[in-house]
Amino acid sequence: MSEPVKNATPYRIKRYWFFLLVTVVSLVLPWITIDGNHIFLLSFDQKQLHLAGIAFDMQELYLMPFLLMLLFIGIFFITTLGGRVWCGWSCPQTIFRVIYRDLFETKLLGLRKRIANKQIDPDMSKPVNQFKKLIAILLWSVLALVAASNFMWYFVPPEDFFAYLSNPTEHMVLVGFVLGIAAFLVFDVVFIKENFCVYICPYSRVQSVLFDKDTLLTVYDPNRGGKIYDHEKKLYNKQKDLLEVEPDAECTACESCVKVCPTHIDIRKGLQLECINCLECADACTKVMGKLGKESLIHWSSEKEVVDRGGKTHIFRGKVIAYIAVLAIVTFALFAMGSTKEHMLLNINKTTRLYKIENDGSVENAYLFLIQNTDSKDHTYTFELDNPDLEIVRPSKPVFIEAGKKSKEIVVIKTDKVLVKDERKDTPLPLKVKAYSVEEPERVFVYRDSTFIYPRYDIYLNKIQ
Repeated sequence: MSEPVKNATPYRIKRYWFFLLVTVVSLVLPWITIDGNHIFLLSFDQKQLHLAGIAFDMQELYLMPFLLMLLFIGIFFITTLGGRVWCGWSCPQTIFRVIYRDLFETKLLGLRKRIANKQIDPDMSKPVNQFKKLIAILLWSVLALVAASNFMWYFVPPEDFFAYLSNPTEHMVLVGFVLGIAAFLVFDVVFIKENFCVYICPYSRVQSVLFDKDTLLTVYDPNRGGKIYDHEKKLYNKQKDLLEVEPDAECTACESCVKVCPTHIDIRKGLQLECINCLECADACTKVMGKLGKESLIHWSSEKEVVDRGGKTHIFRGKVIAYIAVLAIVTFALFAMGSTKEHMLLNINKTTRLYKIENDGSVENAYLFLIQNTDSKDHTYTFELDNPDLEIVRPSKPVFIEAGKKSKEIVVIKTDKVLVKDERKDTPLPLKVKAYSVEEPERVFVYRDSTFIYPRYDIYLNKIQ
């Protein structure tokens, strides 16, 4: 008899460690700040986007398209490279189901007999099982509230989140969101289960157009194991029936790979959209075949390498290189545009009165300056004009604004000189305004374009005479 094959660490255990890493990162990330700004935060309350420790206000949300491009192109890239590896190794739905089914129902409460058999549901006619089920739901409800809160921390920073919850009656929208998300998670994980992956999630339908023969998937080797299904897709129920058709088939027809599958498919049937690349079937087959001194019939590889026997899988193929190039370009553009962030915002609008002509011959234009300090420090702002014939007469002193605050200022610009002698129409003169911080003029500054309206010359003469 062949010596048993010593197998590496099961994929299931590796997934558990990866789940732990993903969970820790998702919980800790909202708490990390750089100069008071979060790593990632999309705050509707403060109308800000925090990215890599830099805060961007609503006027600077031109970065959002780049983030969305990274998200979708990244999904396409990962799917082309590794199939539904996201679903099996990082998706919250999968992680939550593993916690509820494998940890609570199986390991902790013994409601299910074995992790290796996910096809047999507990007998809920027994009162003891009903009680265990209730305990499992209660335990998961607590975690669902934590998960819902964690999700909200990416929209309401933790420091504000807990401050708001200390007075819940004034923040019922936030409370409603948390409770609503938690209720959905309970219903989804306890009752919808893997049907969400199979019937609801659109990702499985999208992936079908992204796969090719070199995509890494959970693949059964029919060349060694035999074609378990006949040409009509009917299953050979026993190994004896299979061996009559394929005498060299190594599959024992134990169906361990079927019993352990969370989405209830038979991987031996070939590529199926329901497969989430969790590789639990590979672990089951590895264990069975290892006792026979053979390698697993199920691998994380490509159809080209395992099924077609077409040679080694090509990881860096044209499609993958193209995705990498596009991701690199979008990432570079994101950081290039993010690096030009302005530490103050300035909007300039003319008031309803175009100009004012004084008796001494001077002409004034009034503007409404909306100034926002987007820096993490308080600043005092002042203004300069690029036209030496114009001067700012109001405000008479620099404007102080606290960090993160806004201020509206009426700014009056005047000229004592005759700039235009046009008797046909008022003349708009281009004007460039520089606003900057008195404390840090080299770092905190912006330029804005506007116009100075000079009156018709005949109106000007009639007014001063």
